[in-house]
Amino acid sequence: MEDEEIANQQIPDRDLQKKHQLMLERLSARHQTRLETRKSDSPESSSTSAFLSRFNDLKKSITSLNESAADPSSLPHISSSISDLEKLVAENSYALPSYEVRSSLKTISDLKQNLDNLSAKLVPKKKFSFKNKPVKKETPIATQNAESGAISLPELKKTSAPVRDSPGLRDQKNQVLVKNFKGSEIGEFTLSGLDSCEVKLIGCVNALFINRLKNCKVYAGPVMGSILIEEVENCVLVLASHQIRIHFAKRSDFYLRVRSRPIIEDSDEVRFAPYCLKYARMEEDLEAADLNEETGNWANVDDFKWLRAVQSPNWSVLPEEERIETVDLVDLECGNVGMAQVR
Repeated sequence: MEDEEIANQQIPDRDLQKKHQLMLERLSARHQTRLETRKSDSPESSSTSAFLSRFNDLKKSITSLNESAADPSSLPHISSSISDLEKLVAENSYALPSYEVRSSLKTISDLKQNLDNLSAKLVPKKKFSFKNKPVKKETPIATQNAESGAISLPELKKTSAPVRDSPGLRDQKNQVLVKNFKGSEIGEFTLSGLDSCEVKLIGCVNALFINRLKNCKVYAGPVMGSILIEEVENCVLVLASHQIRIHFAKRSDFYLRVRSRPIIEDSDEVRFAPYCLKYARMEEDLEAADLNEETGNWANVDDFKWLRAVQSPNWSVLPEEERIETVDLVDLECGNVGMAQVR
């Protein structure tokens, strides 16, 4: 009888516990809903939504142009539209989730392939090349992305027109080359065909192209847009930019400050460390380029040719004991060394 009374007393307790548990679950679900609502209303989410809306509109327009093209005269216009799409991705890549960047790059790659197929059909004797399309002089950043492939996919493997046409230092050996950008209006700058040279770039540019360097040391101030690097071997490069893409690099060290994750392709034995440069008033240049904050992305490298879940063997973090010390450049006020080679 006593046991029955105890059991009857425990029934209300169990009901109370069950009600309490259900209440906690409802509160938890309500809290999660609020978090998701706040997340969807966040500036980052709004920015991504705006980008995707614009990206999809341009994609549909390009697809429509591709499907309606009937003669070779339409090819440059389609190529220019793809360039505009590349520019859009490049300008927003540092603020987008990595999977959105990858998805956008894949879409651009498919559009380029469709353009190549179309050009082969319309111009069978002389295949149209995406990278040889006319340069849009009035928009330096767009030209950068359209021609050089600063945000291109592995299919685009050769340096293109803007790298040849923009001001730069070219075809030098065993030289110390210095360029002071302060007070200049150079939007793009190129380093190409250098062997065993030491290059010092002071101040800001919009875009930097680096092509065919061997046994070189490059120390560069902040770049406001993107840096495209192709075919470097046994080099040391100290660079700061919103986006850095590295293609065909071998046995080289990169000291970076970058807003988005650095991208490597077809590269091996490349190592990464944090940016280590200083010169007079460099902090002003970093702030002007919105690169005054160290993001730590120098160590978050994406290898687009390595699809496995484990670490890519093609890159590594440079051990601290093997890193160079901070490089102190002299801010030249009265001209530039090696300017005879800038053209």
